[in-house]
Amino acid sequence: MEHITLLIGIVIITALVFDFTNGFHDTANAMATTISTGALKPRTAVAMSAVLNLVGAFLSVEVAKTISGGIVDESGIRPEVIFAGLVGAIMWNLLTWLVGLPSSSSHALYGGLIGATLFSAGIGAIHLDVVLSKVLLPALAAPIVAGLAAMAATRLTYRLTRGRDERDTAKGYRSGQIASAALVSLAHGTNDAQKTMGVMTLALITGGVLAPDAGPPFWVITSAGVAIALGTYLGGWRIIRTMGRGLTDIQPPQGFSAQTGAATVILASSHLGFGLSTTQVSSGAIMGSGLGRKGGVVRWSTATRMFVAWGLTLPAAGLVAGLAALLAGRGTWGVTAVAVMAVAGSAWIWVKSRQEKVDHSNVNDVPAPHADPEHEDIVADVVASLSPPPTDSVLEAAAHDGEAGSPRSASPASQSPASKATVV
Repeated sequence: MEHITLLIGIVIITALVFDFTNGFHDTANAMATTISTGALKPRTAVAMSAVLNLVGAFLSVEVAKTISGGIVDESGIRPEVIFAGLVGAIMWNLLTWLVGLPSSSSHALYGGLIGATLFSAGIGAIHLDVVLSKVLLPALAAPIVAGLAAMAATRLTYRLTRGRDERDTAKGYRSGQIASAALVSLAHGTNDAQKTMGVMTLALITGGVLAPDAGPPFWVITSAGVAIALGTYLGGWRIIRTMGRGLTDIQPPQGFSAQTGAATVILASSHLGFGLSTTQVSSGAIMGSGLGRKGGVVRWSTATRMFVAWGLTLPAAGLVAGLAALLAGRGTWGVTAVAVMAVAGSAWIWVKSRQEKVDHSNVNDVPAPHADPEHEDIVADVVASLSPPPTDSVLEAAAHDGEAGSPRSASPASQSPASKATVV
């Protein structure tokens, strides 16, 4: 019993670590557009978001119930399986944070739990109907719905303010952005903090501390809310940069429209118990706002990388979690080995992140692409092979025509490709 009690404690601590990474990974959901348009200073924005995430954690427990008693059969798994699922989710969160990709913390958690359960208890312990109805279908529909809503709202806002002074309207929409960002932060706490509550409750049920189908205790709700708030306050500056500057150029009316559309979808899903990804909803809304403004652009190169990350999240987190579950199932030494490898991997990612630091002071700076001298030499060689220098006979002919002083220069054989974007 002591081993189980200790293991449950480890699972709960790991769940709170995941909640912490969820906070700084998903801060961009609420504050990326607010920071990029200058509606709020970066530090002020993340502080406000942290407080509202904490408040939102106390508003509902419907999503927590979906996690604790819906996706997997709690009677068929052990605490070390949940621990392995959390490790898979944490590692995916940190990797995508390192490269600045706004992937889904929620789907990383789902993938981790499903993968760990699959490797340890088999597919029979997974409620596939719940996964389909509560996870996969909302994952497909929610970004599209949020994007269409934001696109329509953006077009409406520009139509309503047509002919008015842009400075006055921008000032008004910046104020509106603060309110809409607050709503998104509240919605994020309501939806995402519950997922950690659900995992902690599931661990307590599998360890025999709580009865099956029990809801999260008050201390679970409080600790999950505090963890996600602390993570939010740190600010996931890398992902804020991608969502605020990398997907499209956000103007205040677009930011207001995107945040309002995202908050509406997230709050509605929380009420229905859908564990959708707030990251995907917010990203879809930002792209919709880019398409909604005349002359706006969506940088599809960045969006494509993001879509690929979305598609990889469930299987990648599931695979890592499944392998961790196989090792953790060996006993205490297996759990210890998984924990050591997770800490070592996290430390490596942190060290890598310090090599190119992104924080509140440079979050709105979009770095220029680095020149690669080696590639430049290759390009020069290709140009030379395609457009060789003129031969002596050509020069003599040119001199005979009176043009020897200005030999014809070859047209450039290559140009640097422009970044692909859709202009509306």
